[in-house]
Amino acid sequence: MARLFHVPLSPFCRKVRLSLAEKKIEVELVEERYWEKDADFMRRNPAAKVPVLRLDNKLMAESAAICEYLEETRPDPALLPKDPDGRYEVRRLVGWFDDKFHNEVTSKLLYERVNKKVMGQGFPDSRNVKDGAKAIKYHLDYMGWLLDHRRWLAGDVMTLADFAAAAHLSALDYISDVDWNRSAVVKDWYAKIKSRPAFRSILADQIPGFPPPPHYADLDF
Repeated sequence: MARLFHVPLSPFCRKVRLSLAEKKIEVELVEERYWEKDADFMRRNPAAKVPVLRLDNKLMAESAAICEYLEETRPDPALLPKDPDGRYEVRRLVGWFDDKFHNEVTSKLLYERVNKKVMGQGFPDSRNVKDGAKAIKYHLDYMGWLLDHRRWLAGDVMTLADFAAAAHLSALDYISDVDWNRSAVVKDWYAKIKSRPAFRSILADQIPGFPPPPHYADLDF
């Protein structure tokens, strides 16, 4: 069985978990306090980052590389289009959420509110929280614009781009940092992707000291 070393609210780990679940790859989840830099974990990944996946007698790090490996070795169901233009757009949006969205929103909200407390790094920086709360509005508006022109974020079918976005937003939704009333089309998109079987284990996550809001696992929120 595959084994994933992860942190439950990490959007990068969640993206990999969604890909594994969508492709029906059974996996054992192992929570890893990567910031403690345990010697065994450092041997698995000297970068001291999660996720780390053990699969096919290999240890793999970096969520984007892991998801591409899964796509190449387990192509059904496909999470990347076959045509170069479609694959480019998916990769562009995965990069958008894992880079721009992460730096402007996730790191300012989730990391300030949750990670600092868990890691014993003090209290949230109020300026960062304000900046993140402002930036997420822009990103939700951009998603709304995309979804006004497409069925899914990257086109007519669900792809890894949707999982990347949903991984970040689901983690932020756990701490009630997403205004779902800002865009009806984004809210509908999230309800649709949230109802997929691949999402079940993510919606079951419980973080000690951080109970999820009542609507978190509600498919009709």
